[in-house]
Amino acid sequence: MLSDKLALWETSDMAEYEPLEGVRLYDAFMAIKPAGLAETEWALRAGVNRGFFGNLKGKAKNPRHDTVRKLLQVVGATEADLRPAPPAPKPGRRLPEVQPDQPLIRTVDRGETGAVVKINLSLPMGPGATVDEYVEEEPLVFDLVYIQSFTRAPLHRLRIAQGVGDSMFPTLVSNDLVWIDTTQNELVHSDRIYAASINGGAAIKRLRPIAGGQRVLVISDNKTIDAYEVDAADVQIWGRVIRFARDL
Repeated sequence: MLSDKLALWETSDMAEYEPLEGVRLYDAFMAIKPAGLAETEWALRAGVNRGFFGNLKGKAKNPRHDTVRKLLQVVGATEADLRPAPPAPKPGRRLPEVQPDQPLIRTVDRGETGAVVKINLSLPMGPGATVDEYVEEEPLVFDLVYIQSFTRAPLHRLRIAQGVGDSMFPTLVSNDLVWIDTTQNELVHSDRIYAASINGGAAIKRLRPIAGGQRVLVISDNKTIDAYEVDAADVQIWGRVIRFARDL
């Protein structure tokens, strides 16, 4: 809920925003900026000065909390999204074996890697929970060139989970590893596959808005399973499934 997100702000909206320790505020905003959204357009949508980001880049006076909040609301983000991603595990740490659906592409210096958190998506969860409330497993480390070949989402907004069951067969099969982009947490694209809470239960389904967006058609790619309708209020989208990996 939006009200829950706004509860993260502990200081007065009129107070000057204090950047997070070790984080340049302009760089933090650019890390969460959606592809194709110009800085001036972002500012205009938020109802702030169109030159906001230029001034911020020039290290002008820090903005107020309400200004930062307006900008974050435009892209569906919170102050937590401005925080840097957790550091990758130290070299030599033993990581789970992952079989990506494409070979990893190594950078020239073989040093540019990034960690993506794997979650246990099989745990039960009640209504109102988010994907971040699942038990985190050991981070999986990938080459950055590989990740950037299919998504521009920040690493800390990506999750990997294991699908269970055959309801999405033949698109997905049981035990496939799915990549979830949590920046895409609204049903703006029809018939895409999303990780979501539907009537309080975790699911990976193809979703289609109907009845003017008041209801959602939940579709299983397995033709033996009938689609069904639910109220849009009973669907909480955690992110869109953008990729999968499968053992042979």
